[in-house]
Amino acid sequence: MTLTRDPEALPRPASQAWRRPIGVPYDGPERAVSGGFTPLVDDGPWGGVPLGGMGAGSIGRTHRGDFARWHLDVGRHRFETIPADQFSVFVARGGAKSAHVLSTTRPEALRSWNWDLPAGAGTYHGLFPYAWFEYDWSELPVRLLQRQFSPVIPGNHRESSYPVGIFEWEIENPSADAVTVGLMFSWLNDIGRDRQQDKRGGHRNASVRMDGLTGVVLQGPSDLPDAPWNGSLALMASEEPGVQVTTCDRFLAADGSDVWADFAADGKLDNVVDGRPSLPGEAIGAAIAVTVELAPGETRRVSFALVWDLPVVEFGSGTCWYKRYTRFFGHGGMNAWAIGAEALAKREDWSAAIDAWQGPILADATRPDWYKSALINELYYLVDGGTVWTEGEPFNMEDPARRSAVLPAPAAPAAPGEPAAPGEPGAADDALGHFAVLECYDYACYNTLDVNFYASWALLLLWPELEIGVARDFAATVDLDDPEIVQTGWKDTKAPWKVRGAMPHDLGGPHGDPFLRPNIYHWRDINIWKDLNSKFVLQVWRDVLLAPAPLLARETWPAVVQAMDYLGRFDRDGDGLPEHDGQPDQTYDAWNMLGPSAYSGALWLAALRATIRLGEIVGDAAAVARFRKIHERGSVAFEEKLWNGRCYRYDTSGEASSDSVMADQLAGQWYADATGLGDLVAPERVLTALRTVYEMNVLGFGGGDMGAVNGMCPDGSIDQSSEQSAESWIGTTYGLAAFMIGRGLVDEGWRTAHGAFAVTYGRGLWFRTPEAYLQNGNYRAAMYLRPLAIWAIEHALRQQGASRTAT
Repeated sequence: MTLTRDPEALPRPASQAWRRPIGVPYDGPERAVSGGFTPLVDDGPWGGVPLGGMGAGSIGRTHRGDFARWHLDVGRHRFETIPADQFSVFVARGGAKSAHVLSTTRPEALRSWNWDLPAGAGTYHGLFPYAWFEYDWSELPVRLLQRQFSPVIPGNHRESSYPVGIFEWEIENPSADAVTVGLMFSWLNDIGRDRQQDKRGGHRNASVRMDGLTGVVLQGPSDLPDAPWNGSLALMASEEPGVQVTTCDRFLAADGSDVWADFAADGKLDNVVDGRPSLPGEAIGAAIAVTVELAPGETRRVSFALVWDLPVVEFGSGTCWYKRYTRFFGHGGMNAWAIGAEALAKREDWSAAIDAWQGPILADATRPDWYKSALINELYYLVDGGTVWTEGEPFNMEDPARRSAVLPAPAAPAAPGEPAAPGEPGAADDALGHFAVLECYDYACYNTLDVNFYASWALLLLWPELEIGVARDFAATVDLDDPEIVQTGWKDTKAPWKVRGAMPHDLGGPHGDPFLRPNIYHWRDINIWKDLNSKFVLQVWRDVLLAPAPLLARETWPAVVQAMDYLGRFDRDGDGLPEHDGQPDQTYDAWNMLGPSAYSGALWLAALRATIRLGEIVGDAAAVARFRKIHERGSVAFEEKLWNGRCYRYDTSGEASSDSVMADQLAGQWYADATGLGDLVAPERVLTALRTVYEMNVLGFGGGDMGAVNGMCPDGSIDQSSEQSAESWIGTTYGLAAFMIGRGLVDEGWRTAHGAFAVTYGRGLWFRTPEAYLQNGNYRAAMYLRPLAIWAIEHALRQQGASRTAT
């Protein structure tokens, strides 16, 4: 049989997409969470590609077919299946008809709905921002393929922020009989759920037909238009010849039997127009259905859009910011329809743009397929990581003057689909606002500096302007002095919130005041950390060179000098190397260091090189000469005190880990390689150290396919002196692999990186990649920022390609 309509098929999943049988659980042993604390994030092995733009808030749909991971209230995590939020299918052929919810979950609610899709009834594919559900179930006489995506497009600062998910369906009738197929998309109006406001009453839904589009708009309580959690959602579809779109604007979510009976009767809805707001304690939903008649052999494509216009981010301090997308659609919270209209009109253009950037990577035969899959899918965290992307200036909802100045009149929600007003005066310019991603939900800190050192390669290579903004934000913190005394987690000590000259650990957290009061982290005294200042300087240098951002050198030069001078004070013996203080005073914040260390020492030497290069750019000859002398002394001391013939020592303390082989010992040389700073130590020693790390920390850990353990004793046993010494950190492993590949140890680099991939995607940790795991598989800090360091491998490969081209 041949296709008789819509001959252009829905694009199929790339072979490199991660795949999983629909709804089939991870079949390995369940692993405990390590770390001695109760995590906020332990969603189980159900993760999938999230929906939403960067900073818009996100919705996670699992490979079971349910919508379950909720990050709409930015910075807050909730994993909860909402039964009413579903796609369902109706099929009629001859005299037989049936309707099924397209999810393998079996909820207690909505029992009148037919929850009979079995686990394994098809295949889920994920290649961010795409996901596909390819259904294969004998109960369905048609073939169904769904592709979902949001327009997260590298280099794009508009659509990449949109709060929208697009669902494209291909329906094929392979039989010799005509069939009727209906697809229903239903949704619960639970606006305000994360703030326990979803059942306060006053929620209302409305059916809309406008400009060739049909859908339902879900709105929050009209008596609280100023509430920061309020706004609107929309379910929408295009009206096309041969496609019937029907709606139901109100059903009771506690039962739902009325809307299910309506849909199951003929695959359509009765265009129910009710409009009554919800009563206190009552939960209402709405639905849209698309129905087609298919001749034998015919294939049709239909599309839906899900949109949420929740324009405000409110942090624990009470400070609010508008989200980036409001620059283009206004601040009123009632423009979900306008966003959806643009999405349905431009979805093919957006898809083409996504394909254009993914295509060269997927087609490159020199890159392993598993790497391509992980490289692209780890970008999920830029959407799902509590991401903030601000528009305009901060404000406080409790300030009546500010509220009246920035919020629309209460009457504004009345007209979904009205053209949006610009977000702020001067919206035509392209101020990008602040951009930040959480370290993780368990350690809720934005743009954690020591972690971003590894992770920010993704932003640099794909959205360099955003990365430059992050560097500027950190530069602005160097001179800040916050004298409030806080309790740390180290031996009951206290410390100032932040000392002038010390880099903050982060730019704040969702429970504090991000961008306005940095350093929400107090578990350790960051004022004595020995890696933060070096990492800041190295990231500035990298961005200046590779973004490229030549103006950034001059903008940040005072901050760079101040940061380096501050860290230099910890060189107490004048040998050119800062000394650690016998506590975890660096990113390995449960692993003590004392005296000079290979890890912080190499970072310091690289940062000195970077400072010299920046100083040459800005023309500060005196500073260049001063830092060059320090570098000369430090280089001599580094070799004399830390080289042991096979690698560089953990530290000079003579204590438990002193002679351990640290996987991250030459992180500074890695950055020097990546940014043209040259050899910090003799190149033969670099190779010797890397080979030692590969032999000990990679091949000696988990059979050689679990990545690199952080610490390994000289006798080949895992360093158990601290939890972190015994862990493998996925982001550190990817950074080490990039370092190896850049130094010509290509096979070793690929095997090292594959271990991190194998644990993540082979052991139920997909789309919740953790910070760390032990050899027994126990993991810590799911949904973590550092694994984005896989993009450092991509930089190393591009460097190699440029070198080959030049040769």
